Amino acid sequence: MDSQPLPAEALSEAPDDTAAESILLRENRGKVAVLTLNRPKARNSLSEALLRALGTAIDHIAATPEIHAIVLTGTPPAFCAGHDMREMTARRADPDKGRAYFHDLMRLCSSVMQKVVASPKPVVAAVRGTATAAGCQLVASCDLAVAGESSRFATPGVNIGLFCSTPMVALSRNVGRKQAMEMLLLGELIPAERALAFGLLNRVVPDGEVMAAAMEYAELVAAKSPLILKIGKEAFYAQAEMPMREAYDYASRVMAENMMARDAEEGIGAFLEKREPRWKGS
Repeated sequence: MDSQPLPAEALSEAPDDTAAESILLRENRGKVAVLTLNRPKARNSLSEALLRALGTAIDHIAATPEIHAIVLTGTPPAFCAGHDMREMTARRADPDKGRAYFHDLMRLCSSVMQKVVASPKPVVAAVRGTATAAGCQLVASCDLAVAGESSRFATPGVNIGLFCSTPMVALSRNVGRKQAMEMLLLGELIPAERALAFGLLNRVVPDGEVMAAAMEYAELVAAKSPLILKIGKEAFYAQAEMPMREAYDYASRVMAENMMARDAEEGIGAFLEKREPRWKGS
């Protein structure tokens, strides 16, 4: 295992980085990068600094050829409690009562969520504890998600007068409309098994097995050609927004171009020759 630090300005919220605990941890495990939200006392809420750190990390990993997949988790007891309400409330003292800051913060958060989706490296959420509001949005933005059996999920903004409008974007693209509206309108915590039935999760496992299950997914993904993963992930999200006829036309073009890749030739050849493929990422 190889721990790789990120730029100091992306990691610390305190003025003195040497005295501050990193708010985002990164550890490389072979071809998998593990990112850990590390604000446990604040239930890993997404402060502005943590959002910037996460965006920086995803960009850095996207440009790191030896990493093929990402596991995203949080230091217990929670996965992520959403936005840092104390930080946001403090900005009501601004001359404009925080309006400009709130706009900038929501744009930043939306940008980070889109980085997760757009990353050429598939992202697996490993959920231990609760994932609420923007934390639930983060789970929905990941490509795969594993959760412990005692984990809980909610978009509870409606309960405090702040409808979860940005979490709604990711949520409504991952679960059925009735299920999404139930979460958004009621704002209640739902158990992991119900989140699984809704389509928010891929697997629910015993609490002590979450990281192992997430790593199992990530390592299976990381064993594939990184080029083919990039092509496939980009195509999946692009076609999902298209009408069926347009989606088939687009996917046909993608698949034809994919056939021209060296790794496609190698993979098909290995299949026919009954041997393991040797990926080159080209």
